[in-house]
Amino acid sequence: QVQLVESGGGLVQEGGSLRLSCAASERFSRNPMGWFRQAPGKEREFVAAISSGGSTTSYANSVKGRFTISRDNGQNTLYLQMNSLKPEDTAVYYCAARSYGLPSPRARDYDFWGQGTQVTVSS
Repeated sequence: QVQLVESGGGLVQEGGSLRLSCAASERFSRNPMGWFRQAPGKEREFVAAISSGGSTTSYANSVKGRFTISRDNGQNTLYLQMNSLKPEDTAVYYCAARSYGLPSPRARDYDFWGQGTQVTVSS
């Protein structure tokens, strides 16, 4: 069973940047991965996803052009570079792994989840 641990969250001013990391407990080079986020009182929403080899990525419209998902399979680490942050990006960010298949924007398609890392953007 893959264990995922996120890091890199924090407090940043509007327009700033953060890079989130997600370390996997074992080789995850075959697993499509994703980032999701959940703000207080809201449902968990898709942010970005990446194929097992890293060649295919997808983004939510709300973050397209500002966020970049990437992965280093040699280091078993997933990243989310977040630029031009806005207050509405404030949420707990989760990384997730699928056991197989293609990257997906649906949370229910993912089998393993991290504990989340808080991102707060002040105006």
